[in-house]
Amino acid sequence: MNFSLYIAKRYLLSKSSNNAINFITIIAAISVIIGALSLFIVLSGFAGLKDFTLQFTSIIDPDLKAEPYQGKSFYISDSELKDLENIPDVVSFAKIVEERVFISFEGRNHNAFIKGVDSNYTNIHAVDSIVPLGSWFSEKTNQVVTGWGIANRLSIGVLDYGKAVNLYVPKPGKGQISSIEQAFNSVRAVNVGIFDVNEALNEKYIYVPIEMAQHLTNYEANQISALEFKLRDGFDEEEIRTSIQKVLGDKIILKNKSQLNDALHKMLNTENLAVYLIFTLILIIALFNVIGSIIMMILDKKKTLHTLYNLGATLKDIRRIFFLQGSLMTLFGGLIGLILGLILVWLQETFGLVMLTASLPYPMSIKIENILLVYVTISILGIGAAKIASSRITRNLVSN
Repeated sequence: MNFSLYIAKRYLLSKSSNNAINFITIIAAISVIIGALSLFIVLSGFAGLKDFTLQFTSIIDPDLKAEPYQGKSFYISDSELKDLENIPDVVSFAKIVEERVFISFEGRNHNAFIKGVDSNYTNIHAVDSIVPLGSWFSEKTNQVVTGWGIANRLSIGVLDYGKAVNLYVPKPGKGQISSIEQAFNSVRAVNVGIFDVNEALNEKYIYVPIEMAQHLTNYEANQISALEFKLRDGFDEEEIRTSIQKVLGDKIILKNKSQLNDALHKMLNTENLAVYLIFTLILIIALFNVIGSIIMMILDKKKTLHTLYNLGATLKDIRRIFFLQGSLMTLFGGLIGLILGLILVWLQETFGLVMLTASLPYPMSIKIENILLVYVTISILGIGAAKIASSRITRNLVSN
């Protein structure tokens, strides 16, 4: 093994008497470096986009959310609320009521969802950071906070007490309808703020006090749609899940941030996998240069190989020489490509070399898992290419 490794390093670092082979070897090494560099940059770019996208949803996503196992609501007693407060790692939790609502304002209409929240909601989420216009509503009032998309669609202003926002929720029941009052629960509300999270949520929600939401939905005082939890830093999710489930039983299911955005995570992960596979295919094509350079080196060193064979080197030793040469080329080339990629991604993160807008640099993120993925990928493919090339050495080639 030491003999094969010594010869392989000499072949890798020394120049051939044939300039064409030197040129082919340089092209092969550059292709490995560029392949590793490009794969790492693309994966870092997608990691940055993923973080950039998820940061907007995570602003209003709780650490854990309890939703009804069946139906649209569940009942919670005072004793259950007290037991939840006594769970050590639960910092705070808020009661939530959600329902589809019909919004009418100055002759313009829009379908959306009300999200009724109690006073603890501001302890879970930094609502001031998502309300660029106006302020958060006061408890037990007819004040609401509207999404930016809904406000633009309906031309809703802030603190315009002369123009009420009318909210309608269908009443449950059967039979003929003779009037709108019989068909809908309604509230005349005043918009006191506009929130901005992301396009989807801005078009979907209007925040209201929980009492207003329970009135519109005919819910009882202890009937809610969900509970949102803020947990202590460094919490053990499984332990807290067990504690909450023990209090609330099987009437609820618990979801963390990833599960609440399951569709978004799946979409981003699928895109990331597709890009990885495409660039891996390009990398495989680039590694054909490594195979070609090794085969050309084998032909160029044919006389030397014949001498080594006569001196006692086995066919396996000679094959190992070129296997190690190709492996070293890809391992060192991949390492150089990764180092260059890390430098470029760091420069983009620090100085914003590429801009999406005048004020927004293209988001990129350095992830340890991406570094390992790139290096493992190029190592496996490079070693495979070296194995294919070295297997072309036959006994007839070295003995004649």
